[in-house]
Amino acid sequence: MAQDQAFGAVKTSSVVPPVGAAGPVLLALPLLACLLSGCGGFEPPTPVISEWFVDGAAAAGLDFTHVNGMSGQLYMVEVLAPGVGLFDFDNDGDLDAYLVQGQTLAPTTGTPAGIAALSSGRLFRNDLTVGPDGRRSLRFTDVTAASGLDARGYGMGVAAADVDNDGWVDLFLTKYDAPNQLFHNNGDGTFRDVSAASGVDERSWGVSASFVDFDRDGWLDLFVGNYLRYGLAASTPCFGPTGTRDYCTPDSYQPLPARLYRNRGDGTFADVTGSSGVGRAFGPALGVSTADFDGDGWMDIYVANDGQENQLWRNRRDGTFENVALLAGVALPLGGKAEASMGVDAGDYDGDGDEDLFVTVLTGEGSNLFVNDGRGTFDDRSARATVGPASLPYTGFGTGWFDFDNDGWLDLLSVNGTVQVLESLRQAGDPFPLHQRKLLFRNLGDGRFEDVGARAGSVFALSEVGRGAAFGDVDNDGDVDVLVGNNNGPARLLLNQAATGRHWLGLRLVARPGAGAAAEGRRGAGERDMVGARVQVSRGNRSLWRRARSDGSYASANDPRVHVGLGDSNEPATVRVLWPDGRTDTWAKVEVDRYTTLRQGGGQ
Repeated sequence: MAQDQAFGAVKTSSVVPPVGAAGPVLLALPLLACLLSGCGGFEPPTPVISEWFVDGAAAAGLDFTHVNGMSGQLYMVEVLAPGVGLFDFDNDGDLDAYLVQGQTLAPTTGTPAGIAALSSGRLFRNDLTVGPDGRRSLRFTDVTAASGLDARGYGMGVAAADVDNDGWVDLFLTKYDAPNQLFHNNGDGTFRDVSAASGVDERSWGVSASFVDFDRDGWLDLFVGNYLRYGLAASTPCFGPTGTRDYCTPDSYQPLPARLYRNRGDGTFADVTGSSGVGRAFGPALGVSTADFDGDGWMDIYVANDGQENQLWRNRRDGTFENVALLAGVALPLGGKAEASMGVDAGDYDGDGDEDLFVTVLTGEGSNLFVNDGRGTFDDRSARATVGPASLPYTGFGTGWFDFDNDGWLDLLSVNGTVQVLESLRQAGDPFPLHQRKLLFRNLGDGRFEDVGARAGSVFALSEVGRGAAFGDVDNDGDVDVLVGNNNGPARLLLNQAATGRHWLGLRLVARPGAGAAAEGRRGAGERDMVGARVQVSRGNRSLWRRARSDGSYASANDPRVHVGLGDSNEPATVRVLWPDGRTDTWAKVEVDRYTTLRQGGGQ
């Protein structure tokens, strides 16, 4: 039984409000009465948090504002970025941040339309410190220049994973009208551009990307979702319902095929888009989520397309895929009409052990909840679960399943902002009339959700053009925070205070040195996060299922660690891990309220 407490115990009782907290922690009145009367033996009540989430970006030094390059020409590319990423690039146990940047879009008059350099995306190192009393000091440092990350072109999205099994997380960036870039992590705080050498430097309009071991050989492959065949010089003027100029809809242009690259294990990738079958159906792809949807032990790929049928690529276990979305019930919503799907995430929201899907869409359509029957066939329960009607006024992008209050049930967040002008805001003279507020849905545990955004804090009252959202425990205090990328606006860091007082379990799932294909003598034998691994956490007669993943949401990279909320019980848990190669390990009596590293082959 090999398990180590990688980051040490973090008791929730010792957690204090994080950096940037906007509201005080209010103690219940009985405590004050007891202190005044001098009574003894009183157990202080759990603190009542005035705001569930606070924006800690500015106070923590995460100083970044996205620039979309808008020039008045209403280019489509202006309204889609940016993605954001959370990943531990320096292996110090806390999550660093990457923020995608746009570029200035040159006007079409006088010279051919093009992209003028502004600045690259930014890498921020997390310099988290924890004092003897458990007090946390969260501070980010911009290390872009020292890192060697030279992100050229108009940035769209980010994916992060260890592609060469050397134990260091690498970075992949998607672009508009520029080659996608893969940066190798040198392990010394610097990165090297290996885009051309690796064979993944396609020049297209890539948005969301996912690292996934689709052939179970121990090396992470790469799926890239591409959007439209679109150029600034040939941009078509489009008009809204009132006859005024507006951003075009995707049906004005041809969709592009996605790309699937197989990792050869020698630092290069083979383009298997054609031979795998993935090239048979085109996008326009915006969101990607990978999971074993039919429970056969092989990773499948779900693609959210903008205005066309979504795709569910079922892994045929021989290097090929079949699009079964229509038969599986996830190509279209219950109404049978293709919608503008943007963000997507997979997770077991109802506790039955399979992966369900949530997809964000356009204003007036309502987000979609597809519930898995365990065999890869889905039922559209958007209306019954209330998420469809509640999201009708919003255009959703970044989204994710996460247990924000640590009660054991996966909740939902979506960041929103339209892609076509809101007439009321235009008439009010708003310079960028696309903004909307965020949505937070609390899982009630009976198949339904409650919109609790109004109670979540002042940051949820902000109206912004939300795009990317990355989920992870930024301050390592046992709850999930959210990094948000706003189009043409400041980044937000939603620090979670809602889970204070409840118990949790954090797991980092890694391959042992020499595990998988590395044992065959190929280059690279370091530990890496085993994205795609499934986890069963059992206590008493209830089991919770989670998945190690860094993809999902929209154009963003998530914390690959597994986070499980446990409610009010601090009893140790039994953990069973289903590894991507089909093997299984079990650990008994794993301690709660801390992060534990579990290595493949180290369990029972």
